Amino acid sequence: MPWNPGDTMNLRLEFVHLALQDGANRRELCRRFGISPKTGYKWLARHARDDGATALADRSRRPLQSPARTTPSVGQQVVELRQAHPAWGGRKISRRLRDQGHTHVPAPSTVTDILHRHSLIDEAASAAATPWQRFEHAQPNELWQMDFKGWFDLRDGRRCSPLTVLDDHSRYNLTLDACGCTDSRTVQHHLERTFRRYGLPLRINADNGSPWGSPSQPGQLTGLAIWLIRLGIRLSHSRVAHPQTNGKEERFHRTLKAEVINGRYFSDLPSAQRAFDAWRTVYNHQRPHQALGMATPVTRYRPSPRAYPEILPPVEYGENDVVQRVRWNGELRFRARRFKVSSALHDLPVAIRERAGQENCYDLFFAHHHFGTINLDQPG
Repeated sequence: MPWNPGDTMNLRLEFVHLALQDGANRRELCRRFGISPKTGYKWLARHARDDGATALADRSRRPLQSPARTTPSVGQQVVELRQAHPAWGGRKISRRLRDQGHTHVPAPSTVTDILHRHSLIDEAASAAATPWQRFEHAQPNELWQMDFKGWFDLRDGRRCSPLTVLDDHSRYNLTLDACGCTDSRTVQHHLERTFRRYGLPLRINADNGSPWGSPSQPGQLTGLAIWLIRLGIRLSHSRVAHPQTNGKEERFHRTLKAEVINGRYFSDLPSAQRAFDAWRTVYNHQRPHQALGMATPVTRYRPSPRAYPEILPPVEYGENDVVQRVRWNGELRFRARRFKVSSALHDLPVAIRERAGQENCYDLFFAHHHFGTINLDQPG
């Protein structure tokens, strides 16, 4: 059996003395002392080379030289980067050090070990580091995701609701604005600035809440939705009670909260915006993104070739469409009957298009957007 740690030195000394006797069967002694022949001959060699009790003491197995060992300066750089960005893990810190031109950058696992040694990773953070499965569009600007981050209080008594827009392909943050209101006018003002800078996307996805949707009537057109549709943008909404449809936005909000909002108390909207602007540069240009193979979002993004038109184009339909203008209170008249549509469509032309293969059934379109159906066989 293995030697008892409490009397290891005595057993080793006894083994050596017995093994050095004339005619001693050293292999048999090894078997009786419960050690391998290799270990037995090691103790004999040490005793012969270094006389005294210290010859049989345990020795450090650390190599005399460790060329790959992390130097104190690199370890300090890891710690400083983590302190500057407390939510960054081993992968992001390792990649960021390489991007900054450092040599002999430790592997992500080594960075994680350094963070643990300096008590910079707690158990909750380790448990939260779970993998995500994501789908992304093939090119930038094929889909933008849009939402408000939940509000937080400011020292001046107001509330800040961050408006965020994220490109699905690159995770590039296009809009991060500290808003005091969440109405259509506010959102449109910020989107106009975003569109002028980055161009128009093919599609924008948002949830069913105000101002881009109607919680009580999912799919109902709002004033903001109508403006986006007139710009030629395809508008979609997340499935009701399924926020993961806008999953990249949700994940972005988690990162924003962890790296900017948590533990801070902003005096007013301008101070919050200054913090957002500074962090947005870090997020887009410096922070390695795991879902992008540790690249930064700016390396995957390019502006849209579709420029923002300062004047809305006219709404046009096909020659076979029946075109009607929506009256007050969202009333639409067709075939001597009245139908209720969104009141935001007041005085705007909509197309009534017969559905192929379905008699007395018509689809309703505003520009390219399908927003409803009329079935004349159902009672009004």
